[in-house]
Amino acid sequence: MRQGGLVGPFPPARGRLAKGISSGPAIEWEQRYRRTVIVSDTLATAFVVAGIGEFFGARDAANWHEKWGILAFGTELLVLGSLAVGRSWAPAVLGQGAEEFRRLGRSLFAATVVLALGGIALTSRNIKLWIFVAIPAIALVTMTARYLLRLCLHRRRKEGRCLRPVLAAGSPATVCDLITRTRKFPHIGWRVEAVCTPDGRGLEGDELEGVPVVGRLTDVAKHVRHDGYRVVAVTPDPHWTPDRLQRLAWNLEGSDAEMVVAPVLMEVAGPRLHVDAVLGIPLLRVSLPTFTGGRRAIKEVVDRVGAAVLLMLFAPLMVFVALLVLVDSRGGAFYRQRRVGKDGREFTILKFRTMVVGAHRARTELTDRDEGAGLLFKVRRDPRVTRVGGVLRRYSIDELPQLFNVLAGAMSLVGPRPPLPEECAAYDPDIRRRLLVKPGLTGLWQISGRSDLPWEEAVRLDLRYVEDWSLALDTVILWKTMRAVLHGQGAY
Repeated sequence: MRQGGLVGPFPPARGRLAKGISSGPAIEWEQRYRRTVIVSDTLATAFVVAGIGEFFGARDAANWHEKWGILAFGTELLVLGSLAVGRSWAPAVLGQGAEEFRRLGRSLFAATVVLALGGIALTSRNIKLWIFVAIPAIALVTMTARYLLRLCLHRRRKEGRCLRPVLAAGSPATVCDLITRTRKFPHIGWRVEAVCTPDGRGLEGDELEGVPVVGRLTDVAKHVRHDGYRVVAVTPDPHWTPDRLQRLAWNLEGSDAEMVVAPVLMEVAGPRLHVDAVLGIPLLRVSLPTFTGGRRAIKEVVDRVGAAVLLMLFAPLMVFVALLVLVDSRGGAFYRQRRVGKDGREFTILKFRTMVVGAHRARTELTDRDEGAGLLFKVRRDPRVTRVGGVLRRYSIDELPQLFNVLAGAMSLVGPRPPLPEECAAYDPDIRRRLLVKPGLTGLWQISGRSDLPWEEAVRLDLRYVEDWSLALDTVILWKTMRAVLHGQGAY
């Protein structure tokens, strides 16, 4: 595949850029990727507008220019203007998590409101077509195009290309944690290429996790200006007083570096964090987690309606799977088990049976083969699993009956993993926070490795979901679940 061709409009870094050095206002691939996104949004909008005119017979209308042309041209300008004003093309959000799609959605919603108000003011009878057909179609096409571009970007990042060179500055322990995370999740787009520590030394001589230590924390600005790092990641260390952080920010002015400070509240993120200026002092305000209210009501409706729709879609498959389970081994098609839900209330979870009858009683014989993390009991190549059950588990088909639990209100489409009563009995107060929300059919644990995750990481992801839940995060998790299920990673 030719680099920088049609498949990837954002070429890999070359020369000094390959070593993490920026030459100019931004790295070449960043500029190219941003231009590609802008062109994609523009073409997608024009495609939808032209398609509506063709589909609804606009060109056959006698007054086409008056009736369709002005509205079509105005809609396209309005959408593109909203994307620009809403900073949907900001390099900081392109290819980065749910924020890119959140800004895109907000911009298109703003365009819809302006279009509706304009239609009322001009008493246009054709405005409904553009509000209820054009804008939703533009949203669908632009989001799909951006997702495909993001897949291409993430693939290149996994190959070690299209990464922002990062200088990490903080204590050796926190910097090591940052390096580990950036290597584990290369799609974020960071590559730590240099480190500054309090004494200018690492845990392994002049290196930390294979990354060279280039100086002390007092030398950060000097190294950034000399070597052109794109991100300065400040991790916790007693050295970083408010005065020193402010002075570092001043010293970085005029460079192309973005300063990122890791807060003490490492697991709180997303919509709960707000920066307010009180009496001239910038304060990081952390709002309370959302366990009730309007958004939760919307989530309840989405859960029930979504479960009903999915049950209708998967009904033929579920009937077929039930027959396979019955034919494959002795016993019923479904397996019922007590689990713990919101506020510690127990409920009966439904699954397709994937093990032989009496599997629970045989668990004690497999204790020495337990490979599960923490309180979880898991065995690879479990002899209790049936032939059909192995396939069902690999692709999570055995969990489809849990849609009945969602429909009944005991579970949610997205949430923490539903624990067993004996697991909950061993929970400490911190882990019991998982029970503040309904357990989910899928969650951060499923899209991050499922049974391959260490116990501490699985708990951390569940608690993060409880703290930082949002409708946008639910949407991203549901989307990524399809890919995780197809790959079958961590399912056994």
